[in-house]
Amino acid sequence: MVKTRIAPSPTGDPHIGTAYTALFNYAVAKKNKGKFVLRIEDTDRARLVPGATEKILDSLTWLGLAWDEGPIHQSDRLSLYQKKAKELVGKGLAYYCSCSSERLEKVRAEQQAKKEVPRYDRKCRQKPPSKEEIEKGNCVIRLKVPESGETSFEDLVRGEITFQNKDIDDSVLLKSDGWPTYHLAVVVDDSDMEISHVIRAEEWLSSTPKHILLYNAFKLKPPIFAHLPLLRNPDKSKISKRKNPVSLIWYKEQGYLPQALLNYLSLMGWSMPDEREKFTLKEFIDNFDFARVDPSGPVFDLQKLDWLNGQWIRSLPEKELADRLKDYTKRDLKQIEIVLPLVRERLKKLSEFEAQTKLFFEEPSVDTKLLLDLGHNEKETKEALGEAAKLYKGLGWGTPRLEGETRKLSEKLGWIASDLFMCLRIAITGSKVSPPLFETLTVLGKEETVKRLKKISSLFSK
Repeated sequence: MVKTRIAPSPTGDPHIGTAYTALFNYAVAKKNKGKFVLRIEDTDRARLVPGATEKILDSLTWLGLAWDEGPIHQSDRLSLYQKKAKELVGKGLAYYCSCSSERLEKVRAEQQAKKEVPRYDRKCRQKPPSKEEIEKGNCVIRLKVPESGETSFEDLVRGEITFQNKDIDDSVLLKSDGWPTYHLAVVVDDSDMEISHVIRAEEWLSSTPKHILLYNAFKLKPPIFAHLPLLRNPDKSKISKRKNPVSLIWYKEQGYLPQALLNYLSLMGWSMPDEREKFTLKEFIDNFDFARVDPSGPVFDLQKLDWLNGQWIRSLPEKELADRLKDYTKRDLKQIEIVLPLVRERLKKLSEFEAQTKLFFEEPSVDTKLLLDLGHNEKETKEALGEAAKLYKGLGWGTPRLEGETRKLSEKLGWIASDLFMCLRIAITGSKVSPPLFETLTVLGKEETVKRLKKISSLFSK
């Protein structure tokens, strides 16, 4: 059976990279009628953040990436890792190390001064600590990497990859406090949970030969590996919160639809056979093939995501969209439904709804300089606003009638129609950019429209 997993660490807000990796793992499992496992890698006790696990679960649920097994916490499996590490020592495939952090820092500094790659110098491999030192509980357990030969594996994205064993560090497997490092825990867990495909970010590529050596040491068959390209900032650097939002919670709070975010992440290093950009999760699963994954780092472009999210917003049934907007505005459902048709085409994120519709519920402030910038003096502007208010007060209310009569008014006043329309738009909405003018007036109502025009007209001297 095909079995994949996502294994985030609860060290902060759930990362956009976690969603990206989870999506590909989920797709491979579902395409092959397999299982998708959620594992919480909480062995780095110093970096644990309270509540982070719950945020991970909430974010994956929001995205619709339902797991079939888990969540499984590594912290519940401590005795298993300890047993496995000691098993390797017993086989002569790992060893105890008593080197202090001060000594390791000194060795690292000396290596850097010589422009050498920092690594453990294998002191305790050559001269093991005494039984008494080991019994004190201050030793770590390190992997005993072969000093010659090479370690190879096949990657579904990158093909065959080979590492020279002499270049692989004797990494720590079990820390002195009895907690495992990533290298030991990931191999023990993936084997124990029968994970068939390890699909993860390319940053773990250099760790894979250590994992292969561990599988060999335990006499276990390694899983199939696939290392996805890292998401990149526009300047091609690794995606980071300094240049791009990385918290999944931020994307939810901004009003990105989960189906739009998954759609966009699908396009990061992968493409549909027919090159279309908008598609559902099911369509992604049905068409997924590792042969179409490009190993070069895709650029995560927020503007492109905004565009795609806007496409998804407009594809939602109006009732469903109105219901989703309730979490992003203080307006009630009836108010949302009244103004939604006017802003639907302009929304890129659900969070924009409040700002774009505020003018319907709260009187805006108006900068009279914007009105005078249209090329008419105070007297002409005051006259235009006053005449419009007088016209609208006695007019039947409705979009076609409003536009027709306002065009006639522009001719009467000697204004270019577009200038008068902009003058009215600014006076009514406080901005040069708003939903369509006459549809806005229709929804706003005669009384409120006339009141706003009179108020702004009164700001100009006679």
